[in-house]
Formats: sequence, structure tokens, C-alpha cells
Amino acid sequence: MLGLGLIVIGFAVYTLLLTAKSSLDAESPTDFSAVPARIQAEAPALTLDNIQGVQQSLSEYYGQVVLVNLWATWCPPCQAEMPELQNFYEHHRAEGFIVVAVEDGDPPSEVVAFVKKYSLSFSVWLDPTYQATDHAFKTTNLPSSYVIDRDGVMRLEWMGAISQQNLEKYVTPLIKE
Repeated sequence: MLGLGLIVIGFAVYTLLLTAKSSLDAESPTDFSAVPARIQAEAPALTLDNIQGVQQSLSEYYGQVVLVNLWATWCPPCQAEMPELQNFYEHHRAEGFIVVAVEDGDPPSEVVAFVKKYSLSFSVWLDPTYQATDHAFKTTNLPSSYVIDRDGVMRLEWMGAISQQNLEKYVTPLIKE
């Protein structure tokens, strides 16, 4: 009899959990991507070569809103967010929004293949000596992203993949400033 009672209690708890999960799913967003931290710091100096072999510097982009994305070709969350970054870039570049994707140490041929595979049209820089992660932004997390405003001030910092929804929510207001 005790066994049957435990089965009935177990079934009741299971039913309650399913009901609670259903109500949570109905009320909560399905976007579980990273949420940025709001920061206020001067953008670091960073100069690297892009995939065309041309040296570029973050300071060249002052006057625009810049999302610096630190990533690697082998990183699954990096791969997942690239279409989101590309789409957001396409919709906002005419408003003075730029993406600078800094690849973290992979061979240039792999980076170029990745750029072609994902049809990336924003600037992709090579970082064979980890200048961005080790020195400029001091992070070991990939992907990591930093949004720099038109005055060269870092305003947002992401650790983890970014969704289109969170780009619109947090970056669009900075573009509109």
C-alpha cells in the first residue's frame, strides 16, 4: 500500500511540475542569450590586420557605434551568433553601426573559410598573438562583445552569445543617440 501511495504522490508532483513548466514557458521569453553589463570605460587601443592584410585600428571608427566581437572559428556559441551579428549589421550599418569581429588566433585560411561560409560582410580582424583578449579587453571568454559609442566609450559588455532580440534591445538605443 505504501508503494502505491508513493506512486500517486510522485505522479501528483510530476503533474504539478509539468503545469508549472507550461505556465513558465507561456510567460517567459525564449531568448536565453547573454545579457550585457552596462559599463563606462574608455575603449582600448587596438590595431590589427584584417583578413585582407590591411592594418586597422579601433580609433578609425570613432564617430560610429562599434560592436567588437571576440570569437574563434571552433567556438559553437561564436558560430551560433554570427548570423545574428550579420543580420543586425545589415539592418543598422546605414545608421553608423559597425561590427569588428576579432578572430582569436586561428590560421588565416580557416578564418577566411569561416567568413565565406557565413557570408560575413563586416570587418574581420586576425589576432594571432591574442592582443584583443589578453591585453586590450583582458578576457578569456569566447565569444565576448563590447559596444563602443560614437565618443569612444565602451558602454556594453557581453560574455556569451548575443541574440538578435538582445542586439535590438540594448544596441539600437545607442545607435539612436
